[in-house]
Amino acid sequence: MLRLSDGQVESLWDDVLPDEVRELPGELAALDVLLGDPALLEPIAASWQRDAVAHGRPTISMQTYVRLMVVKHRTGWGYETLLREVSDSLHLRRFCLIALGERVPDESTIRKLTRRLGAAVVNELTRVVIDKGRREKWFRPRAVRIDSTVVEADVRYPTDAGLALDSARVLAGEARKLVAKVGKDAGQVRDRSRAIARRVRAMTCTLGRRTGERKQQVLELTEQTGKLVKRSIREAKRLIVVARGRARGRGAKAKLRQINKLGMFIERADRVTEQIRKRMRGERIADRIVSIFDPDARPIRKGKLGKPNEFGFVAQICEVTENTKTGARGLIIPATSGQLGNPTEDTLLPETVAELKRLEISPHEVALDGGFNVGPTRQALEPLQPKRAFIAGRQQPGSRRTQRRLARYRTGTEGRISHLERGYGLRGSRLKDQHGMQTWTGWSILTYNLDTLAIRTN
Repeated sequence: MLRLSDGQVESLWDDVLPDEVRELPGELAALDVLLGDPALLEPIAASWQRDAVAHGRPTISMQTYVRLMVVKHRTGWGYETLLREVSDSLHLRRFCLIALGERVPDESTIRKLTRRLGAAVVNELTRVVIDKGRREKWFRPRAVRIDSTVVEADVRYPTDAGLALDSARVLAGEARKLVAKVGKDAGQVRDRSRAIARRVRAMTCTLGRRTGERKQQVLELTEQTGKLVKRSIREAKRLIVVARGRARGRGAKAKLRQINKLGMFIERADRVTEQIRKRMRGERIADRIVSIFDPDARPIRKGKLGKPNEFGFVAQICEVTENTKTGARGLIIPATSGQLGNPTEDTLLPETVAELKRLEISPHEVALDGGFNVGPTRQALEPLQPKRAFIAGRQQPGSRRTQRRLARYRTGTEGRISHLERGYGLRGSRLKDQHGMQTWTGWSILTYNLDTLAIRTN
């Protein structure tokens, strides 16, 4: 059952606190005023009414949940650290509307709510915040700058042998859980992770020799890891056949869930072995898997010297500002990230324009990176009908003074993305798969927009 607020939060304990403790610091006080608007919780109520049943245990207060997530993305704390720090801080307790005599929510409660609400609700909250800024005349949009960035997945640097090691370990672990449910005589999956790990260490020694034969030796060792994983896959498939025959009666649902989970990892391990096979034959790998735990993550090349290869997702960031002056700070609309892999700037631009139209924002000037092609960009921007569309190095309308102004304004996109990465967690998503990345990115953008409006209202 949904609970939007807890009502009275202060208790008798608050009366004995000094005034300087009871008053929130400047930034938190401004955020407290913004988050006190009841309209901010309407998207959560609408989503819950649409997707959830009306009965059941009451949730934690949604006011508290939203404020906890804002604190999390402002500080970069993990869930456990977040709740520990909030529990110990009088100011954070008052900001998050948690009474002194009340326990903070459990970290698993916050994690599950974040997944359940998802990206759609967070993006709707962002639209409400932008509309609030425009409606109350704190913010008047005039210019827009757009660029794309990589939101890295929470994965280590992938190698085929490393993926084979993960596959063997996970298949053995999930098979043990299934055997515990269906009986030891159903079969087993041998844990071959130690054998694969020996070959991974041998690759390290081989690469350290720097000889001309090292590449062939690495390929041979990689092929051996693929063969070992194939044996584990065959054993896991035989186990599933037996387990399905026993998935009846009491505990059948739990058995089927574990069977499906093991089947999911078998499918991903199959992709790893197929990837190794193609590499041995010198074939092109079109849909490379970089993690069996986050199969949606993709290798992305952005031409950066310090980091030529990144692994994650592409998100297009669109900042709306009141002017094009140096240091202009505006609001960011919900990010566009509709496709896996490394889509071009032009591919994501129509969705960004559709989001601007949904917010009824018609900018006078649009500044874009040189990665946008002139023809498709003009076509995508037609619904907005801007007076000027500046594409660095490709289309630079106006006088030289206007060109220099828009060039400086466009360059500010790099700084804004860096600000989001360093201050609001946009560098990498701690949530798995593309939906998780969109949820994580949504909370980063929402927190940034709240901070921007808080600065303007102070």
